[in-house]
Amino acid sequence: MTFEAESELAEQEVKIFSVSELNSIIKGLLEGRLSEVWLKGEISNFKAHTSGHYYFSLKDEKAQISAVMFKSINQKLKFRPQDGMEVIVRGKITVYEPRGNYQVFCEWMEPVGAGALQIAFEQLKAKLQAEGLFAPERKRPLPYLPKHIAIVTSPTGAAVRDMLNVLSRRFKGLHITVVPTKVQGTDAASEIVAAIEKAQRLKDLDVLIVARGGGSIEDLWSFNEEIVARAIAACRVPVISGVGHEIDFTISDFVADLRAPTPSAAAELVIKNAADLTHKIVQIDKTLASQFRKFLQMKMQIIESLSKRLIDPKRYLQDVAIRIDDFVGRLEAATNNSLSERSHNIRHLSSQLKSKTETLLQNKFRTWTRLSSLLDGLSPLRVVERGYSIVKAGEQVITEATKLIKGSIIDIRFAKGRARAKIEEINLET
Repeated sequence: MTFEAESELAEQEVKIFSVSELNSIIKGLLEGRLSEVWLKGEISNFKAHTSGHYYFSLKDEKAQISAVMFKSINQKLKFRPQDGMEVIVRGKITVYEPRGNYQVFCEWMEPVGAGALQIAFEQLKAKLQAEGLFAPERKRPLPYLPKHIAIVTSPTGAAVRDMLNVLSRRFKGLHITVVPTKVQGTDAASEIVAAIEKAQRLKDLDVLIVARGGGSIEDLWSFNEEIVARAIAACRVPVISGVGHEIDFTISDFVADLRAPTPSAAAELVIKNAADLTHKIVQIDKTLASQFRKFLQMKMQIIESLSKRLIDPKRYLQDVAIRIDDFVGRLEAATNNSLSERSHNIRHLSSQLKSKTETLLQNKFRTWTRLSSLLDGLSPLRVVERGYSIVKAGEQVITEATKLIKGSIIDIRFAKGRARAKIEEINLET
């Protein structure tokens, strides 16, 4: 700061604040003057923190302001805020002194346009539908004639009286258990869930009805709670939802195995009318008797037709005997013809075999004679007979004098007889 600036501050006696002092003054001014504000704006940058608190901004076309809704308050909301949703909030302006930021501390929130309950209904419906809890393949068929029916409803409402009247009128002797519960109010949803769980512990339970009479969306809201929907989906027996009037739809209707437009309609859907069943049985009995008579008549006609075609057994046996004799005669003739033909063929083949054998033997004999003469002509014995002899030293035939050794013993074979000699002299001249 220059000397001139310091002099000017001294003459004016200006109050100099620290940053924290200024933020504290702003906090007091804002929170004192604006203890409660109502704001309308569009949600943006929405974030549900792991702590459970909601942090977001409220904006219009020119400006925006930060906002927070703590867990203890946002748990009471019937819907879940999301970006782009236009809302009206009631709250207080608060200043976070360390950063000098101000924001709206929201204590209440309501959507603009559709009500909070309607938005909460659509959000939960979309969520459960995405999980497949409304899928048709999950729906279980009702038992044809249930013996034990449980009804989860208010024990003092008109709905339970209407259902009991309908059930007693349609079918006598049913085992009906009313499981009492609150059907509207703060704790109604948890009581309905407890009643459903209690009903499932009943022995031999076949089907469960969850019902209440008509009312506003606020009156019926317990049946739009997620815990009730999941309890119905997890029930071990088929569930009929009979909540409100025909125009009313709840989440329970979508997740149940069957939706009834009213509690009385649920009682009509759960059990067949005994009078209708009796009439149907009588009709079936008449139909069966008529069909059986037609069946017997048809069989009698078939028997009569077959009896006309039936012949005397003796005559049948005689015909069979004649046919057998005919077959035997034909078989003998065929056998004789076959044997005669085979005998002729055998004789013919025997004659051919004999002729060919003789011819073959003659040819073989001539060949043998020729080869014998040829072999005999080539025999060394024939050469010996012409004055030559065969000289062997051991097993070796001697053809040259060079192969002889002086003093060795040789064998000499003549045309007639043999001789053994000792080599005294070897002459290599020819």
